[in-house]
Amino acid sequence: MEALKQSIQDNLRYLIARPREVISRNDWYMALSHAVRDRMVSGWIGAGKKLLNPQQRIVSYLSAEFLVGPHLENNLMGLGLTDAARQALAELGQDFDWIVGQEEEPGLGNGGLGRLAACYMESLATLGVSAFGHGIRYEFGIFDQTIERGGQVEVTDKWLQYGNPWEIARPEAAKEAGFGGTTEWYRDAFGRNRKRWLPAKVVKGVPYDTPILGYGGTLSIPLRLWKAEAVESFDFQAFNLGNYERAVEEKVSSENLTKVLYPNDSFLAGRRLRLEQQYFLVSCAMQDMMTIHLRSGRKPIEFDAKWACQLNDTHPAMAVAELMRILVDDCGESWEAAWECTKRTFGYTNHTLLPEALERWPLDLFAKVLPRHLEIIYEINQRHLDEVRRRWPGDEERVQRMSIVEEGLVRQVRMAHLATVGSAHVNGVAAMHSELVRNTLLRDFSEMAPEKFTNVTNGVTPRRWMALANPGLAALITEKIGDRWLVETQQELRRLEEFAGDPEFRARWREVKLENQRRLKPVLARFSNVNDVNVHALFDVQTKRIHEYKRQHLNVLRILAEYLRVKRDPGRSMEPRVYLFAGKAAPGYFMAKLMIRLIHAAADVINEDRDVAGRIQVIFLPDYNVKHSMFVYPSADLSEQISTAGKEASGTGNMKFALNGALTIGTLDGANVEIRNLVGAENFFLFGMTVEEVEELWRSGYSPWSVVGRNPELEEVLQRLAAGDFSQGNRETFKPLVENLLGSDPFLVLADFAAYDDCQSRVSAAWRDQERWTMASILNVARTGFFSSDRSVREYCDAVWRVPVPGA
Repeated sequence: MEALKQSIQDNLRYLIARPREVISRNDWYMALSHAVRDRMVSGWIGAGKKLLNPQQRIVSYLSAEFLVGPHLENNLMGLGLTDAARQALAELGQDFDWIVGQEEEPGLGNGGLGRLAACYMESLATLGVSAFGHGIRYEFGIFDQTIERGGQVEVTDKWLQYGNPWEIARPEAAKEAGFGGTTEWYRDAFGRNRKRWLPAKVVKGVPYDTPILGYGGTLSIPLRLWKAEAVESFDFQAFNLGNYERAVEEKVSSENLTKVLYPNDSFLAGRRLRLEQQYFLVSCAMQDMMTIHLRSGRKPIEFDAKWACQLNDTHPAMAVAELMRILVDDCGESWEAAWECTKRTFGYTNHTLLPEALERWPLDLFAKVLPRHLEIIYEINQRHLDEVRRRWPGDEERVQRMSIVEEGLVRQVRMAHLATVGSAHVNGVAAMHSELVRNTLLRDFSEMAPEKFTNVTNGVTPRRWMALANPGLAALITEKIGDRWLVETQQELRRLEEFAGDPEFRARWREVKLENQRRLKPVLARFSNVNDVNVHALFDVQTKRIHEYKRQHLNVLRILAEYLRVKRDPGRSMEPRVYLFAGKAAPGYFMAKLMIRLIHAAADVINEDRDVAGRIQVIFLPDYNVKHSMFVYPSADLSEQISTAGKEASGTGNMKFALNGALTIGTLDGANVEIRNLVGAENFFLFGMTVEEVEELWRSGYSPWSVVGRNPELEEVLQRLAAGDFSQGNRETFKPLVENLLGSDPFLVLADFAAYDDCQSRVSAAWRDQERWTMASILNVARTGFFSSDRSVREYCDAVWRVPVPGA
């Protein structure tokens, strides 16, 4: 503790260099963070040395998102220094929690995809696997969400405004990425005809390394984030001629590449920027890996022996073509050898079954931005289709389905197809999802190469999502079974089952949950402006990205139906509930934004109605992020996982809720299936159509109107929405939503409404028996250790990456 205290004081003097009288909260945070980072350096340097071992195969995790969350507390826990830091600051007259709260959360992700990547990086480090994360250093991240008059407003996320103590810039390791231009044939020194790319524009990528600490503090692995800069940031000649804007034009244009995560692609300029952004990431990353590879003494064509590259969805799929360009164009390897090397290098994780989320790039745009890569993709595709025709002669429909280039009015490059063809393994992220990938989405590819397809169910790190987010529960668990559950989660948590029948243990379990809800209360007061939360109510929580397939509107429609029941019968007996929503909508997604407005409209009416006071409360927590979620997951009693069957790939929020003792109400979708199998059907509230029933309903002809006609309560809710009863008399506000549901109901909200409503009645009945509910909560935690990201990473190492786990 004394050494840490001295380091903090030294940093205040020599790093911050300000008089004690004017030292700010951020100064204290920076001083503490640098002191902590200093203690991570040994493990970081050790990981760096392994990179140059020619026999060491390294995992490279390529992802457009890394939603790492706040670093400070996580790193203190990993090093075992939390108590020492708390004591050191106290002796220096500072409050630990106040200083920790200063940390700006890196806005480097939008949800499950980025949070999964962060969990995997932490597990890789904890397990001692040599690994590298490659992503983009977004200057302004996703966006901060504010709510104005019930609607989402996007605000710039200035997460870097006060500096980032965790990163180290590596300008000497910068790479250059080209865009546009032309290609030409030439004859090399050996007389071979070769192709080269003459880009019209070149952007410099500067890497910033952040150490990701493994639990126990022995190893830190680098998360390398790339920032775009101009090769020549200042045109001195233009400046001298008085053309000041042109003098910095290249700087502005280049830096736009890494300004924000997911630029709005509802217009052409946004789509082009997103394509350039994705190529920038993979070009810098693949060049960087080749530099390390050559420095380790290996030949270019042995790249796959050194690197196992995982494509986290289709955003980095361009890496397949980029590695081919490097091997063939830059290194002079033959096409055949380069292609075999490339296929052995990559693995592809599919994260979605939604057609609109499977990236396709129009050929004309692709040709303008990446002409050489389009030529390479054409060649890959031609050879791939030759093999398809050889296997299935005369089946041109199959050829069209499997082509990387989609024909039609607008010819497009299918990035999921490129990733599949160019990878040794393709995996889904839940057992059900992987089956759907094999049997529907990529069925033709699975028939051609069944050995390529596998499953690795998602996981989350128990260190952040239990130990750090839920210290009360973690302490109770550790008291009963010891602390090995933090690293041997699946095996050790099962030991909690023996305590589920103990009334005293159940009482302490309930007290932990109640305390977590008390901890959440000031968060809701500060950010949602709700001060009178009933902490003794059932906390019914749906927090996730706002999307029609996730069906937040199904939840709200049922809440409104319940509200109208109470209005008809004010004396109606019911269990008090707090309905908590949180999540961001994509800026260009009209219907998702309208769903946020619907939640607020319901809250405005219900929360002001004395007839339901203390019984129904609706709250929306804005700007949902990792910080907020660490209060929400431990507080939930009921986890809403109500997506349309066959639409959710896996989910990770469902796992975090279960590991924190929430019971799940959900459909047989994504990882819900595995959660239910593990915790037991009696401890899971199941409703809704199955995938097969959904398919049959669409085949037989679905009429939303007929469903509504059979359900007077649902009909009343829709009529009153259309009449403006929940929008201050404005009939236009929710007209698009009601018309969408009645006209097509693409995600079967109305079709599943009655089953959902009945299931919620079962929830209320179960909640009345608090002893039985608590037992089910304990069993949820005891039986969901399977969802540790450590288990997921071990499966990747064994089945996909061919990388040993030390000590396994």
